[in-house]
Amino acid sequence: MNLLQIGAAALALLAALPAVAQKVAANKPISPDLFGIFIEDINYTADGGLYAELVQNRSFEYSPSDRGGWHPLTSWDYLHEGYAMGSLSVESAAPLHANNPHYVQLRVENPFQKGLGIKNSGFDGIALKAGEKYDFSLWARSKGGAAMPLLVQLRDAKGAVLAETTLSAKVGEWQQYRATLAPNASAPDASLVVLATGKGVVDLDMISLFPQKTFRNHPNGLRADLTQALADLKPRFVRFPGGCLAHGDGLDNLYDWKKTIGPVEQRVAQRNIWGYHQTAGLGYFEYFQLCEDLGARALPVVAAGVSCQNSGGSWRIGGTGQQCVPLADMAAYTQDILDLIEYANGPATSTWGAKRAAAGHPAPFNLHYIGIGNEDKQTPEFRERFQLIYDAVRTKYPNIEVIGTVGPAPKGEDFEQGWAFANQLNVPLVDEHYYENPEWFLANNRRYDSYDRSKSKVYLGEYASRGNTLFNALAEAAYMTSLERNGDVVRLASYAPLLAKENHTQWNPDLIYFNNSTVVPTANYYVQALFGQNTGTEYCANVVTLPTTVAADTVAASCVRDARSGDIIVKLVNVGGSAQSFTVDLSRFKGVNSAATLITFAGPKTAKNTFATPQAVQPKTTAYKASRNFTYTAAPYSLTVIRMRAKRG
Repeated sequence: MNLLQIGAAALALLAALPAVAQKVAANKPISPDLFGIFIEDINYTADGGLYAELVQNRSFEYSPSDRGGWHPLTSWDYLHEGYAMGSLSVESAAPLHANNPHYVQLRVENPFQKGLGIKNSGFDGIALKAGEKYDFSLWARSKGGAAMPLLVQLRDAKGAVLAETTLSAKVGEWQQYRATLAPNASAPDASLVVLATGKGVVDLDMISLFPQKTFRNHPNGLRADLTQALADLKPRFVRFPGGCLAHGDGLDNLYDWKKTIGPVEQRVAQRNIWGYHQTAGLGYFEYFQLCEDLGARALPVVAAGVSCQNSGGSWRIGGTGQQCVPLADMAAYTQDILDLIEYANGPATSTWGAKRAAAGHPAPFNLHYIGIGNEDKQTPEFRERFQLIYDAVRTKYPNIEVIGTVGPAPKGEDFEQGWAFANQLNVPLVDEHYYENPEWFLANNRRYDSYDRSKSKVYLGEYASRGNTLFNALAEAAYMTSLERNGDVVRLASYAPLLAKENHTQWNPDLIYFNNSTVVPTANYYVQALFGQNTGTEYCANVVTLPTTVAADTVAASCVRDARSGDIIVKLVNVGGSAQSFTVDLSRFKGVNSAATLITFAGPKTAKNTFATPQAVQPKTTAYKASRNFTYTAAPYSLTVIRMRAKRG
């Protein structure tokens, strides 16, 4: 090769460099775990909601510390049928287990055939379906010289018996008794009745009723329809058991994972920071099992050795209630967290892996993430304890990715100090939270474009636009296109809160509302579902051209490619009141099939799904014919997803 040829080759190489650089910049990897869900026991998410137990206060452990006026017989009625004579009392002298100290004692002086007992109406009634089967159980012991006959019934609101069975409580130690009940009619507000029909004394505890059809038919499982709504989101991770719930209302209320595993009668119930009671029936084993069922990574969050700074209602005076685990106790506290990782990932021969195996899961749960802290005040005490835990986890389990915390807002002192601390320690991810109006989300679509890619990555753990209208949902959709665009720095994102029971909400808005028989997905839910169901492995820039005749913050778009399927997925968001045209250029992709799937989610700006109008807005799916270059006109107030098949690779 002569000098002239060498020079020409060099010029050709230089000319090609910009094109190569542009190609690299135009396609960048997206976190495989970008969109997930966050479960916190707020708004009766667990007991009375996701956890399928139908009996409220099944172990007689409610107390005034849960809520003013509550007591061990809250949600129970004392029954003396006909002319039955006797008495009822709550005892604690010889409990079923020390962690479950209260039980009911029935003293039957004369049953007069019908008997004496108790009735439970569940959480706003017990919803029963004809033809379904329900698993009943209780622990009992007869204190007299003979066994005590028990009559168990399901009754409708008028007292008609829908199903019944008989049991016999033996003399001696506590024993568990089981039966299957099949109601002959449906009832939205049934009750469970247990009657002692013989003369004598009998103790009762852990009175339970479960539908056999739980999600994936697990015993001690989850409500099938509500959990299916979570499954339909296609979450890639599940954060649990909460935010504020995890670090609790004072040190005595920290969420202790070890007290939530093992036989349910041995778990430790406690007051809920949101003003009710948590049985821990939905405990760490059930959370890990749910993650596995959903095909999602588990993301447990533990307290960073401090309680919520809002403990004791101190949010009213500036959040000065942060309490700290004494430094002398931090080694033991940190070991509890290391034990949690062993419980999830250790072999069945390890101390804590054996407890997982004993619960029915010999194989590891393959934990990858763990969150330390939640929205904590960035005090020296917090930072000292966080680092003790962080260093211990990093040393023993270097493959676990730790997620830190930077406060409850998108800016401010805790935010700035939290980020500086995380970058100082090289924490893999930090957990940002913010609840803002929809206009904020539209105006901040470029928030993560300028984040430093060399520093800690982001988990957007809690966000919502303060409303459940279609407009709110579309503002979130526009923002989620920016999360895809920045999927290299925003590794995880989850809307919050997830669930809320009708008439029992402590926080609004929420993603899914429900009562005992109905699940109402919000407009926000459908946006989350459309993004979760249409994820990609890489973001493709310069595919969609936004309309220029409208304000920039009212339109947004993204294009992702899924290398696993070869699909190209375009998302178009129009948050304005007039139709807008987007230009799509697919010329860079090979083998694009013109036969596409079109999903549109549109309606009036203020449209909202409620119990009265549960289907006011829903996505619609149709066929669509695409081309290498096309223009799509998006309806006012709409999210459009166009999914096209292309060659893999």
